[in-house]
Amino acid sequence: MSEMPEEYRSILVITAHPDDMEFGCGGSVAKWCAEGRDVFLVISTNGDKGSSDRSMTSERLAKIRAAEQAEACKVLGIKEFRILGYPDGFLTDNPQFQGDIVRAIRTYRPDVVVCQDPVRRLSLFAQHRDHRVAGSVALDSVFPAARDHLYFPEQVAEGLEPHKTAEAWVMGAEFPDVYVDITDHIDTKIAALRCHVSQVGQGEGLAERVREGAANLGETPGFAYAEAFKRLKYRR
Repeated sequence: MSEMPEEYRSILVITAHPDDMEFGCGGSVAKWCAEGRDVFLVISTNGDKGSSDRSMTSERLAKIRAAEQAEACKVLGIKEFRILGYPDGFLTDNPQFQGDIVRAIRTYRPDVVVCQDPVRRLSLFAQHRDHRVAGSVALDSVFPAARDHLYFPEQVAEGLEPHKTAEAWVMGAEFPDVYVDITDHIDTKIAALRCHVSQVGQGEGLAERVREGAANLGETPGFAYAEAFKRLKYRR
């Protein structure tokens, strides 16, 4: 499978940090937006730790990264994004965080949730605890928490009805089974990543690295450039 089913019109991407989406699925998001689908983004932390600048403060970095994310979303065509604001590096699987994710799912009512891999592996992205926690809570929120009215009933009392998501697509999974052809959108992915100047600098070698990674993923399905996901299907 290489295409998002036509009937799925709403997609919610849930990540740990600003720029995680762009690295993991920026080309796919650009493609889905170009197809007229509604893509929403929820970022769990404020990204206030990722700097080697000894003069940088966490408060200033969080503001910078929020502004960078706003620019990247414009490049990709994302309809709306929100930053939950948990401290970078200390994301915890607890009722408060899960309630925030359930609220987002019940608000945006996506057909598909895209999230990070919750499994620790010997790869750069799977080693970051925030990535794993964000992925785990996202999947737990899709099923069963956002679906069942007895989870976070105060939200239902506010008018946020339970929501059944059709599928979750896990980016960065070890054994993907969905490949998205991003050949026509690789430049948009790179442009969105370049918005995150605090993380990629002036982007020296960025385009080459991104193209190489996407080309490697494209070998299996026969695409010039691809992104890959593990697909989980739920009964609606």
